[in-house]
Amino acid sequence: MDHPIRVAAQVIDGALKSVADVNPAFMTTTDKAAALVELAAIETRVGELRLRVTADASDVAEESGARDVGAWVAAATRRRRGDCAADLRLALVLADRPVLAAAVREGEVNLAQARAIAVSLAELPAEVDPFVVDRAEAALVGYAARFDPVELGRLGCRILDVVAPEIAEGVEARHLADLEASAHQRMRLGLRPMGDGTTRITGLIPDASAARLATYLHAFTNPRRDDADPEPAQAPRTPHGRKTARAFCQLLETLDPTRLPIHGGDATTLVVTMSLESLRAELGTATLGNPAPGDSADRITADEARRLACTAHLVPAVLGGKGEVLDLGRSQRLFTRAQRRALALTDRECRAEGCRVPAPWCEAHHAGTPWAAGGRTDLADGMLLCSHHHHRAHDPTYTSGRLPDGGVRFHRRT
Repeated sequence: MDHPIRVAAQVIDGALKSVADVNPAFMTTTDKAAALVELAAIETRVGELRLRVTADASDVAEESGARDVGAWVAAATRRRRGDCAADLRLALVLADRPVLAAAVREGEVNLAQARAIAVSLAELPAEVDPFVVDRAEAALVGYAARFDPVELGRLGCRILDVVAPEIAEGVEARHLADLEASAHQRMRLGLRPMGDGTTRITGLIPDASAARLATYLHAFTNPRRDDADPEPAQAPRTPHGRKTARAFCQLLETLDPTRLPIHGGDATTLVVTMSLESLRAELGTATLGNPAPGDSADRITADEARRLACTAHLVPAVLGGKGEVLDLGRSQRLFTRAQRRALALTDRECRAEGCRVPAPWCEAHHAGTPWAAGGRTDLADGMLLCSHHHHRAHDPTYTSGRLPDGGVRFHRRT
């Protein structure tokens, strides 16, 4: 005799086959609405039954040598491994959470809601008493009758305020401190040029910074912006992801360089090199210069360079900025930003032999006569050196000599 669960599966399968050729187009509106709700509830209850079997099917994986039952199910049913792994995690949670499991079994909580509740319970600090966790479980299950998975996740973040307000603030403060410290340790940002005119940005940043960025981007994507370009009535709707990417590009173009940190003298200014003919012509190209490690240095059209130049946040080398004077003679000791830009275009990196520190991380050095000895702060006497080699240049225990390509080689005095 087959197991009752297999019998139930066969009955469900038979019932579905009996309506396989039935066209829902002839259903009344009332029947369609009722069927959608009823089928969703049945789908949840079938899903719970499948997860209940999954939680107790480790022997299936052992018999076949699979890593776990999730991996076995993925291979046997040709489903995504990630989805099966998530199902296994939820199955194990439901096995330990009878209140939540019963609600799913009765169709009162769907699987998406169950996952949100499971995540909320798992994120409660370990110091929280198990009795409090049980109360949180019951409260969130009750909320499932009114709130969707996203709203349940938000409620789960503050559930201690409801079930244990006397400890909520202290527990949350300690938990958030741990999360923030972990976030700052784990945050990453990478830029990978794809070679097709785009760069893939991947990152992991703290929630506070992400919220700030999201707020800035919303300012650009807000459909009520007075200067927003309305889409034609017949035009396809622009995907939200594309709108957000466009907003991110606009944000970068509207940043005020004068408010950004100065690093190596002038690291916040993007320099574009192009010929005067390209600047004036309809066709032509320009080169984005002075990348830091991991950044992309690529070609853009002259048209794009002209557009960017209008934002006043990009310095076209052919224009010489705002007519800034590059040779100041003895009138100033330190090299100006304009001079550093010119040095960055010619040197591009530290001029010490074998050093590849990029221009934004270098310092301008008087390569000829030092300022203190009567030298002039002229572009022709300038050279970019990283901080390490700049110190070597002024260290009396070292001597230096110029290389044929204009670089410099250091030797310790004997």
